[in-house]
Amino acid sequence: MRPLLTLLIAALMTTNSHAADTATPPDVAKKPHVVRAPHGAERQDEYYWLRDDRRQNPEMLAYLKAENAYVDAYMQRLKPVEDRLYDEIVGRIKQDDSSVPFRERGWWYYSRYETGKDYPVHARRRDVQGLTAEAIQRLNDAGDFADEQVLLDVNALAAGRDYYSVGVYEVSQDNRLMAYADDAVGRRQYVIRFRNLETGEAYPDEIRGVSPNVVWADDNRTVFYVENDPETLLTKRVKKHVLGTPVEQDELVYEEEDDSFYMGVDRTRDDRFICISVSSTVSDEMRCAPAADPREFFVFAPRARDVEYLADHYEGRWVIRTNADGAKNFKLMTAPTEARSRREWKEWIGARDDVFIDGFELFRDFTVIAERSDGLERLRLLKGAGEEYVKADEPAYSMGLDVNAEPETDWLRYGYTSMTTPSTTYELNVRTGERRRLKQQPVLGYDPSKYVTERLWATARDGTRIPVSLVYRRGFEKNGKAALLQYAYGSYGSSMDPGFNLPAVSLLDRGMVYAIAHIRGGEEMGRAWYENGKLFKKKNTFTDFIDVTDFLVKEGYASRDRVAAYGGSAGGLLMGAISNMAPEKYRLILSQVPFVDVVTTMLDPSIPLTTNEYDEWGNPEKKDFYDYMLSYSPYDNLSKQAYPAMFVGTGLWDSQVQYWEPAKYVARLRDLNTSDKPVLFRTNMDAGHGGKSGRFRRYRELAEMYAFALDQLGVAETSMPAK
Repeated sequence: MRPLLTLLIAALMTTNSHAADTATPPDVAKKPHVVRAPHGAERQDEYYWLRDDRRQNPEMLAYLKAENAYVDAYMQRLKPVEDRLYDEIVGRIKQDDSSVPFRERGWWYYSRYETGKDYPVHARRRDVQGLTAEAIQRLNDAGDFADEQVLLDVNALAAGRDYYSVGVYEVSQDNRLMAYADDAVGRRQYVIRFRNLETGEAYPDEIRGVSPNVVWADDNRTVFYVENDPETLLTKRVKKHVLGTPVEQDELVYEEEDDSFYMGVDRTRDDRFICISVSSTVSDEMRCAPAADPREFFVFAPRARDVEYLADHYEGRWVIRTNADGAKNFKLMTAPTEARSRREWKEWIGARDDVFIDGFELFRDFTVIAERSDGLERLRLLKGAGEEYVKADEPAYSMGLDVNAEPETDWLRYGYTSMTTPSTTYELNVRTGERRRLKQQPVLGYDPSKYVTERLWATARDGTRIPVSLVYRRGFEKNGKAALLQYAYGSYGSSMDPGFNLPAVSLLDRGMVYAIAHIRGGEEMGRAWYENGKLFKKKNTFTDFIDVTDFLVKEGYASRDRVAAYGGSAGGLLMGAISNMAPEKYRLILSQVPFVDVVTTMLDPSIPLTTNEYDEWGNPEKKDFYDYMLSYSPYDNLSKQAYPAMFVGTGLWDSQVQYWEPAKYVARLRDLNTSDKPVLFRTNMDAGHGGKSGRFRRYRELAEMYAFALDQLGVAETSMPAK
C-alpha cells in the first residue's frame, strides 16, 4: 500500500518527462468497513473511508491528486493530440455569437458572447417601432450595442473564480428589478441576489442555500423561492421574501415533508397564478395562488400515487397533461378556473398507445403539443377543429418548442437539429404556413453535406427493436474496420435525441462513427420504454446497449476490437454495468461522473438524490430491491477479469453523484483488473456535476478524453483532415 507521503510526492510528478515514462497507477490504503442494510445484509467496503462530506481529508485529497498526477504523466505524450483537438473544437465556435432575441413585456431579451471570453453577457433592448429579432441580431453581429441594457456581465462576475454559474435571472413584472441566482462552487447551492435595472444598484439582500428558481409577485417587491435542505440538498421549502426586509424573517409558504418529491415554483402562461409544483417519479401535486394577491395557495388536485399531472392556465381555463385513469402515454384535459379536484377535469386530447404526449404550449388562437412517435419528436398544431404537424427535413432529428414568451401571436418558434444539422431556430406562421429560419448555430469550417446520418433498428435479445441514430463522414465504407463511439443514457425517462454534436466532428473527420443508442430507461418510445428500463427491469438498459453494439459490429459499422462506449451520471452506471457484463466487447469505456455505487448510496438517505429516487432504482432497505440492485451495481460486481481501457471523470464538489463513488470504483478496479489496459481517473478539484464552467474550459477536458480515446482505438493522426 502507498502511504500518504508517497501519494503527495506522486501528486507533484506532473511535468517531469521521466515521470511520464515510468508512471504507475497510484495505490491507496484499504480500511475495513461494513455497510449494513436494515434487513441484516452486510457488505465489505474497503474504500468507504474515501468519503468525506467536507472535502478536507488530507489522505483522501492526496489520493485524488495522485490520480490526477498519473493522468498528467500518462497523457504527456498525447498532449499534442489533445492540443490539436482542442484547437479544432474551439475553432468551430463563432466567438462573438448571440442567441435569438425573444420579446416579453416591451423588451427584447438575449444573451451574447464576446471574443475570447468564457461567459455570456445577458442583455435586453427596449421594443421600439420596427425593431425585430432579425434586426437585433444584425446589430449584435455588427458589434453595435449602443441601445443595449446589460443585465448581467457574467465574465465580470466570474473574474478570479475557478467556477461560476448563473442558474437563472428573472425580471419583475414592471421591468424595473431583477433577481438572479449564482453558484461559485459547482455544488448547485445558489445565492439569490437583486439589482435595480434603472439605477444599477445592487441590493444587500442575499438568500443562500437555494435552488435556481425565483418568481416575482405582481407587487414587484415580493419574490417566491425554493430553499434547499442543508444536508441532503433536496428542495424542501418555498419561502416568500420582500425586498428590503431581513432574509431571516422570510415567511414559510410551503414545506414538503416527503423526501421523494422535488419542488419548483413558476407563473402560469397568462401570468394570473403563481404555482408551486412538487413532483416525484410517480406523482405530482400543484398549489396555486393569484399572482396579484399570493397570500393563500390552494391545492389544484391532491397527489395520488401513479398519477402525474402538470397544469397551465390561459384564457379562462386550465389545461392539464396527465396520465390519470390509465393514460400511460398521457392525455390533455381541461378544467374551469375554479376547479379544485380531478373530478372536474374533462378530456380534450385522448391518450394513444403509439403517441407519447411530452408537453404543450398555449397560444391565443392555437395550441402546440410536443409529442413522440416511433422514437422521434414532433410538434402537432391544433387550430380550431383541425390539426397539422410541423415538418421535419431528415430521417433522424430532434425538434422541440423554443422560447414563446408571448401567447398573443400567430408565430410559433421552435428548434430543430440533427446529427448533421447544427441547432436551428425557426418561426412558423400557423395561419399562412410561412416558415422563417431565424438562426442556425454557426459552426466555422463545417459543411453538413460532407456527413451522413442514419436511423437504424437493432433487435435486442428479447426481440425488442431498439432505435439507433448514427452519423459518419461521407465516403465512409461499411466494411467492419472503423472505430465507433457509442453513447447512451437510459434512465429517468430522459430521451437522448439525435442532435448536432460539435466536438464529435473531430472524431468523424478521423473516420470514426458516432452512434446514439436509444435504449430502454429513456422515453423515446413512450412511457412503457421508461418503465421497462427501471426498478426490476433495469437490466434491460444494459443488455440493450450491448445488443446495439453487437448489431453495429455485425452490420459493418465498426470493428469488433475498436468500439468505445460513452456515458455520464446515470449513463456512467450503464458504463460500469456493461464493462462488468461484457468487457470483451469494448476496447474503451469513457465514464463521466458515474453513478457506480448504487446500493451504498441508495441506503443513505442523507445523500442528495437518494430518497426521491426510490421509484427509479428501488429502495434497498427492502430485501427484494436490495438483491436486484446488488446484482448489477458496478462497484459491487467488479471481479477478477480483463477490463477495457477506461477514462473516468468526476468533480470534487459534485452534489448529484458524489466524487467518492468513482474514486472507490477505480481503486477497487485496480485491485481486480487482470488486463494491462490503462485506467485513468481525473478529478476536477474545482467543479461539480457539470464539470468546469465557461464555454471553452470544458472543451479542454473533453479534448483530453478524446485524445485518450483516439490513442486507445488506434485512430491515426494521419487520417486527420488537413488544417
